[in-house]
Amino acid sequence: MNALQRLKAAVSMKPAAKNLELPNGEEFEFWMSPLTLAERAKAQKQAKSEDATDFALQLLVTKARDKNGVPMFTQGNVAEMRNDLPASLVEALMLLLVGEPELDEDDEELDMKSTEAAADEGQSSNGGTRRSRKAA
Repeated sequence: MNALQRLKAAVSMKPAAKNLELPNGEEFEFWMSPLTLAERAKAQKQAKSEDATDFALQLLVTKARDKNGVPMFTQGNVAEMRNDLPASLVEALMLLLVGEPELDEDDEELDMKSTEAAADEGQSSNGGTRRSRKAA
């Protein structure tokens, strides 16, 4: 098995559920497969600007699916998302798209140990990058 085959065998490209608690307490769920470099490049091209928000909105349209694999948003929804929803809600969705992968319980236990060790040294082990999965 060559190196590329080993890498491909080590990952799952199956869609995974992403959940966001909405301001009214309801849960919003969408499914997405891991982002590939080709999908990222396509979203950057579709954004037609260097604006990170435009890029992320294109990713949301491209990647967010319901549990049956049906796209949840269309290009026609982009202007509405931009104008009719609070920035904090759209940004929370975007962070789920491009954010850190979810940790499993073993990884969380290791992270806790490294956090405690860093706290003893007066440092943050996550560099301040951990993000909440709750919309404001």
